[in-house]
Amino acid sequence: MTASGRSGPPPWWHPELYARRRPNLMLRQAALAALRSGFAGLGFVEVETPVLQVSPGLEPHLKAFATELENPDGSTRPLYLHTSPEFAMKKLLVAGEQKLFQFAPVFRNGERAATHHPAFLMLEWYRAQSDDGKPCDYRVVMQDCETLLRAIAVATGKSILHWQGQIADVMLPWQYLTVHEAFARYAQLDLAACIGADPYKPDLAAMRAACTATGIRIDDGDSWDDLYFRVALDKVEPHLGIGAPCILHDYPIHQAALSRPKKGAPHLAERFELYACGMELANAFSELTDAEEQRRRFEADMALKQRLYGYDYPIDEDFLAALRHGLPECAGIALGIDRLIMLLAGAARIEEVLWLPVSE
Repeated sequence: MTASGRSGPPPWWHPELYARRRPNLMLRQAALAALRSGFAGLGFVEVETPVLQVSPGLEPHLKAFATELENPDGSTRPLYLHTSPEFAMKKLLVAGEQKLFQFAPVFRNGERAATHHPAFLMLEWYRAQSDDGKPCDYRVVMQDCETLLRAIAVATGKSILHWQGQIADVMLPWQYLTVHEAFARYAQLDLAACIGADPYKPDLAAMRAACTATGIRIDDGDSWDDLYFRVALDKVEPHLGIGAPCILHDYPIHQAALSRPKKGAPHLAERFELYACGMELANAFSELTDAEEQRRRFEADMALKQRLYGYDYPIDEDFLAALRHGLPECAGIALGIDRLIMLLAGAARIEEVLWLPVSE
């Protein structure tokens, strides 16, 4: 029994637990200040967008928190806590902002583990302009990542990230790998052969054969995506960002619902993920600007969600209207602040870098 009369471990606000956690929180504060300073130096505007949205985000495998808005006349309508501020921030790009960032509290249900929390802090930034005034793509955001993480290292005196016995020094030259190169190197799997002739309808039989040949587990009913993610999680990701951060880029086109096709290679998407110490930290795209293609992808994703989970989420028609009005060529990224602080602090669990976690 604790001093408060509770049984079990003491609460997170207990002075002794808080004292252990406070150095991590001061590191968190310093890292956020360094990021804000870095963005100011790059000419970005900090914005705030509503947490309550008509559509929480349409990634098929994310589960949102639903709520209800009551109007003054007593009528109600369903809303959701957003899983990302992406749709709202892109509307501001349409409105005329060129470079914007946001530290956004975001919410994802059904997620709680060492590196997952149902409420967490996402840093998202979007560019419709590179520093030389030219249109922007994902390569400019790759450079932003290097610039900003090195700014944190200078401000905090911590250039080395730590996770599960691995390190990544952000001041060393970063690694750059395509998804196809990573699968070949770490899983001995020819991803192009597993996709086949139609990049939007990859070849399940070829993927099953390749997985069998390389010793990847196959379960009854596995889809192509199931096998892809199993290979990525088990064979590829543990090797990424060891020694120095890694940019994994150029994803199969059907793995990037919000990304535009790669110029000169339309079977690939201009998408990248940032890894350090085998942990994913960020996901980025050259953004899709075609409203009708975006609708097609949203509808396909929600059909998949309905098939897998028995429910879906509404499409944000205001977002599609903004795309039709004219989203400029742009690129954007979502970076998990709590995970980044974990690696800076060498923390084992995400709760160790939160001011207070969601009550269990």
